[in-house]
Amino acid sequence: MIVNYDKISKQVVNLDPKIRFAGVANSKGEMIAGGQKENVEKILDGENVKMSIHYALQKRDLYTNLAYKIGSELSSITEYEKVTMISIPINSNELFMVSTEPRADYLKIIDFIHSALNPQN
Repeated sequence: MIVNYDKISKQVVNLDPKIRFAGVANSKGEMIAGGQKENVEKILDGENVKMSIHYALQKRDLYTNLAYKIGSELSSITEYEKVTMISIPINSNELFMVSTEPRADYLKIIDFIHSALNPQN
Protein backbone atom coordinates (compact mmCIF):
# COMPACT_ATOMS: atom_id res chain seq x y z
CA MET A 1 0.00 0.00 0.00
CA ILE A 2 1.32 3.44 -0.94
CA VAL A 3 0.95 6.07 1.76
CA ASN A 4 0.31 9.67 0.68
CA TYR A 5 2.45 11.64 3.17
CA ASP A 6 1.28 15.02 1.83
CA LYS A 7 -2.36 14.06 2.42
CA ILE A 8 -1.66 12.81 5.94
CA SER A 9 0.41 15.94 6.69
CA LYS A 10 -2.51 18.17 5.66
CA GLN A 11 -4.90 16.13 7.80
CA VAL A 12 -2.56 16.47 10.78
CA VAL A 13 -2.19 20.26 10.33
CA ASN A 14 -6.00 20.53 10.33
CA LEU A 15 -6.42 18.20 13.31
CA ASP A 16 -5.71 20.79 15.99
CA PRO A 17 -5.41 24.60 15.89
CA LYS A 18 -2.19 24.37 17.92
CA ILE A 19 -0.38 22.41 15.20
CA ARG A 20 2.13 24.60 13.36
CA PHE A 21 3.80 22.13 10.99
CA ALA A 22 3.51 18.51 9.88
CA GLY A 23 5.71 16.68 7.40
CA VAL A 24 8.01 13.79 6.60
CA ALA A 25 11.80 13.93 6.53
CA ASN A 26 14.03 11.35 4.89
CA SER A 27 17.30 9.98 6.27
CA LYS A 28 19.21 12.69 4.36
CA GLY A 29 17.44 15.37 6.39
CA GLU A 30 15.28 16.53 3.48
CA MET A 31 11.58 17.30 3.86
CA ILE A 32 9.81 15.08 1.33
CA ALA A 33 6.20 15.95 2.25
CA GLY A 34 4.10 18.34 4.27
CA GLY A 35 4.71 21.86 5.38
CA GLN A 36 3.90 24.82 7.57
CA LYS A 37 0.33 25.79 8.43
CA GLU A 38 -0.72 28.95 6.62
CA ASN A 39 -0.69 32.24 8.54
CA VAL A 40 1.64 30.88 11.24
CA GLU A 41 4.83 32.77 12.01
CA LYS A 42 7.90 30.60 11.44
CA ILE A 43 10.14 30.14 14.46
CA LEU A 44 12.88 28.36 12.47
CA ASP A 45 13.86 28.81 8.86
CA GLY A 46 16.55 27.79 6.40
CA GLU A 47 19.56 26.16 8.03
CA ASN A 48 17.85 26.07 11.43
CA VAL A 49 15.11 23.83 10.01
CA LYS A 50 17.78 21.50 8.62
CA MET A 51 19.50 21.41 12.03
CA SER A 52 16.20 20.58 13.73
CA ILE A 53 15.62 17.69 11.33
CA HIS A 54 19.20 16.50 11.82
CA TYR A 55 18.79 16.48 15.62
CA ALA A 56 15.50 14.57 15.40
CA LEU A 57 17.11 11.95 13.16
CA GLN A 58 20.11 11.75 15.46
CA LYS A 59 17.85 11.21 18.49
CA ARG A 60 15.99 8.45 16.63
CA ASP A 61 19.29 6.73 15.84
CA LEU A 62 20.35 6.91 19.50
CA TYR A 63 17.17 5.23 20.70
CA THR A 64 17.48 2.57 18.00
CA ASN A 65 20.58 1.38 19.85
CA LEU A 66 18.43 0.52 22.88
CA ALA A 67 15.60 -1.14 20.95
CA TYR A 68 16.82 -4.64 21.75
CA LYS A 69 16.10 -3.91 25.44
CA ILE A 70 13.17 -1.47 25.46
CA GLY A 71 11.50 -2.08 22.12
CA SER A 72 11.26 0.16 19.06
CA GLU A 73 10.63 3.88 19.44
CA LEU A 74 6.99 4.76 18.75
CA SER A 75 7.25 8.53 19.18
CA SER A 76 9.27 11.27 20.79
CA ILE A 77 8.05 14.54 22.30
CA THR A 78 10.36 17.42 23.14
CA GLU A 79 8.88 20.49 24.77
CA TYR A 80 10.55 23.87 24.43
CA GLU A 81 9.31 27.20 25.75
CA LYS A 82 7.91 28.31 22.38
CA VAL A 83 7.18 25.06 20.55
CA THR A 84 6.81 21.32 21.02
CA MET A 85 8.42 18.91 18.56
CA ILE A 86 6.91 15.47 17.97
CA SER A 87 8.65 12.84 15.87
CA ILE A 88 7.31 9.45 14.84
CA PRO A 89 9.54 6.94 13.06
CA ILE A 90 7.86 5.62 9.91
CA ASN A 91 10.63 3.24 8.90
CA SER A 92 14.44 3.22 8.95
CA ASN A 93 14.56 5.99 6.32
CA GLU A 94 11.66 8.33 7.17
CA LEU A 95 10.46 10.31 10.17
CA PHE A 96 7.07 12.02 10.55
CA MET A 97 7.62 15.37 12.25
CA VAL A 98 5.11 17.74 13.86
CA SER A 99 5.57 21.03 15.66
CA THR A 100 2.86 22.49 17.85
CA GLU A 101 2.21 25.34 20.19
CA PRO A 102 2.94 24.34 23.79
CA ARG A 103 0.32 22.20 25.54
CA ALA A 104 -1.29 20.71 22.44
CA ASP A 105 -2.99 17.33 22.81
CA TYR A 106 0.11 15.30 21.91
CA LEU A 107 -1.41 11.86 22.39
CA LYS A 108 -4.35 12.67 20.10
CA ILE A 109 -1.91 13.82 17.40
CA ILE A 110 0.34 10.78 17.80
CA ASP A 111 -2.59 8.34 17.78
CA PHE A 112 -3.98 9.96 14.62
CA ILE A 113 -0.63 9.69 12.82
CA HIS A 114 -0.13 6.07 13.84
CA SER A 115 -3.65 5.23 12.59
CA ALA A 116 -3.08 7.09 9.30
CA LEU A 117 0.28 5.40 8.68
CA ASN A 118 -0.98 1.93 9.65
CA PRO A 119 -4.70 1.82 8.81
CA GLN A 120 -4.91 -1.97 9.27
CA ASN A 121 -4.08 -1.70 13.02
